[in-house]
Amino acid sequence: MDRRSFLTMSGIGVAGLLMPFGRAIAAEALLVPIDVAKKKALADAALAAATAAGASYCDVRIGRYLRQFVITREDKVQNVVNTESTGVGIRVLVNGAWGFAATNELGTQGVVRAAQQAAAIAKANAKMQTSPVQLAKAPGFGEVSWKTPIKENAMEVPLKDKVDLLLGVNAAAINAGGSFVNSMLFVVNEQKYFASTDGSYIDQDVHRLWAPLTVTAIDKASGKFRTREGLSSPVGMGFEYLDGDKSQKFVSPNGVVNYGLSYDMTEDAIAAAQQAKAKLTAPSVKPGKYDLVLDPSHTWLTIHENVGHPLELDRVLGYEANYAGTSFATLDKRESRFQYGSSIVNLFADKTQRGSLGAVGYDDEGVKTKRWNLVSDGKLVDYQTIRDQAHILGKTESDGCCYADSWSSVQFQRMANVSLAPGKQKLSVADMIKDVENGIYIIGDGSFSIDQQRYNAQFGGQLFYEIKNGQITRQVEDVAYQIRTPEFWNACVAICDDSDYRLGGSFFDGKGQPGQVSAVSHGSSTARFNGMNVINTARNLG
Repeated sequence: MDRRSFLTMSGIGVAGLLMPFGRAIAAEALLVPIDVAKKKALADAALAAATAAGASYCDVRIGRYLRQFVITREDKVQNVVNTESTGVGIRVLVNGAWGFAATNELGTQGVVRAAQQAAAIAKANAKMQTSPVQLAKAPGFGEVSWKTPIKENAMEVPLKDKVDLLLGVNAAAINAGGSFVNSMLFVVNEQKYFASTDGSYIDQDVHRLWAPLTVTAIDKASGKFRTREGLSSPVGMGFEYLDGDKSQKFVSPNGVVNYGLSYDMTEDAIAAAQQAKAKLTAPSVKPGKYDLVLDPSHTWLTIHENVGHPLELDRVLGYEANYAGTSFATLDKRESRFQYGSSIVNLFADKTQRGSLGAVGYDDEGVKTKRWNLVSDGKLVDYQTIRDQAHILGKTESDGCCYADSWSSVQFQRMANVSLAPGKQKLSVADMIKDVENGIYIIGDGSFSIDQQRYNAQFGGQLFYEIKNGQITRQVEDVAYQIRTPEFWNACVAICDDSDYRLGGSFFDGKGQPGQVSAVSHGSSTARFNGMNVINTARNLG
């Protein structure tokens, strides 16, 4: 589990995460959808009521949000939680100002009252607003639908099978030398219906899954302990992600197994136990300058913090500052085509990428999703925008990255899947390492720290291997590297080709006040960054 997810979960607790998502229910109830005809009738009633109350625009989101969390430790099931939250969120534009209201009353009277309340709030807001909202046009799509392309609905898998899987994983880790092990399964299904006065009626069925684990090894003589997190990625897939498809295994030159769009949880748990034990005797890194070879299981977090967040337009404009501040990548840098990275660095946003957490057909403003470039040949060319921001950049349409984590939350700009494009030349990880004289190979994400402008940062990892004269020599510990964002990306000298491309991501990405969580993926191939400053995190300065 990465630091952002840990802080989110530990700060408000798993129970706190579940609280906004409504009531606990039996697992069988997770499989009963709401009739589409009923959702359309409710939406039409709300749209009509909002228009009658003076709205020039209205959108209605009818959502059924389902969560199942299974949490285990060694041979114990610590918790099983099934939750459902269903309701209607209504957003209106009246006199150039936004208003929002929500209700869990799924009847005509309830949605009409909410629409009228949203209009009243908008009218009150308009009295204090200095300039009217400029809403980019969006086409009406009529009645359309989209569904995550899954093979096996994780909600339909019997709870016993999930528990047996996790307890089997735990046993395998203990048998391989682990002292303690935690394993979890998070399953999410968002059944979302969107309707607007633009003429869209969009029904979407979105599925996500995450299977994290942590293995701890202890030296009983000294009391020293080390952990290794699982190398799974949270995904926009069904239970088929856990089928252990061998074609989706990526074996590093030193034998470490990483995973693409399929995960062998038991295999990884065994490796985690062995590697956690090896950490206990691994030498501590010598601080200094190193060339870094970064696996995609690590790079996703650096992309997330140093590209994804600073290129959210609301942070750029200073409208959003929660969860680590605004952005150094100000509008003038886009106009001057700021050199964000080296000429081989191409970073793109994509809400359509198969298997990704952020993949949907349409965003929560009814905009059809797409792929677009943020950094091209190292130069900053664009940001991530939604409908009421597009005019600021001279755009005529939204990028389709608006999201709300619940029917009761107002939608706002959220990060798309932001990724580093693979290298254009054929290059394997082994070939990349061949000419590294003094380097460190980093696998997996770890703790991190970042400043309030997304400019200075520090990143750790899970596994660290010393590279000397083109050879991976030994495992080391206590590694973190320090960067300034543009210096880091300009130090990128090589990127492996698309055969090494993989997704990582955050299942619980926090933003906003009141806070909301979203899920977002970040892809890359293994990449090399020369001359990075590495510190020893175990050093005691006295």
